[in-house]
Amino acid sequence: MASASRAARLALLISFLVVRPTAAPASAELVLLTTGRTLAVSGHAFEGDRVVLYLRNGGEIVCDRSLIVRIEPDAAPAPPVPVVVELAPLPARPFAEIIDAVSVRHGVNPALVYALIEVESAYRPAARSPKGAMGLMQLMPATAQQYAVTDPFDPTANIEAGTRHLRSLLDRYDIDAALAAYNAGEGPVRKFGGVPPYPETRRYVAKILELVGAAQNE
Repeated sequence: MASASRAARLALLISFLVVRPTAAPASAELVLLTTGRTLAVSGHAFEGDRVVLYLRNGGEIVCDRSLIVRIEPDAAPAPPVPVVVELAPLPARPFAEIIDAVSVRHGVNPALVYALIEVESAYRPAARSPKGAMGLMQLMPATAQQYAVTDPFDPTANIEAGTRHLRSLLDRYDIDAALAAYNAGEGPVRKFGGVPPYPETRRYVAKILELVGAAQNE
């Protein structure tokens, strides 16, 4: 569970605006992002589904609201120091906005959802397996019915249901067994008390964990 609890680097939807010469609101706050990082700001303002974060040294950052876990007062803010930070844009991932929002809503490491989708369907919304699994997260018909999915090939509905199903498995098993249950079903996991000795399932679990580890080391 340790690797599942660590926040992965998201394909953040952050846009930088022109630095304002005027001072930001005179306060101090800490913003906890879903990446696990903390950003020190002087204040914030909500604008629909986005948040404006006022930097302590001037200027502002606009980011998607779903990327913020919480904003709290900073009891002992550090004195402002002029700093120039240049951030290279992060590569966009397919369906990043949907995956990030759904992952945060259900408390699942986004890197885990990205990796699972990559292994399950290679990000192909219309993917269908010989066994009948459908869409990005390869929902089986019974799983789609369980989560009331009327169109399993719709990316939003598919990711929502697949992430909810993964969350339910993580609530009952450790990460290895949860992934094995997603792949092979819960019956074999209960029978063998963990990852079953099926080569396909073991390769599946290992590949996803490898992708999650690579994402967290970027």
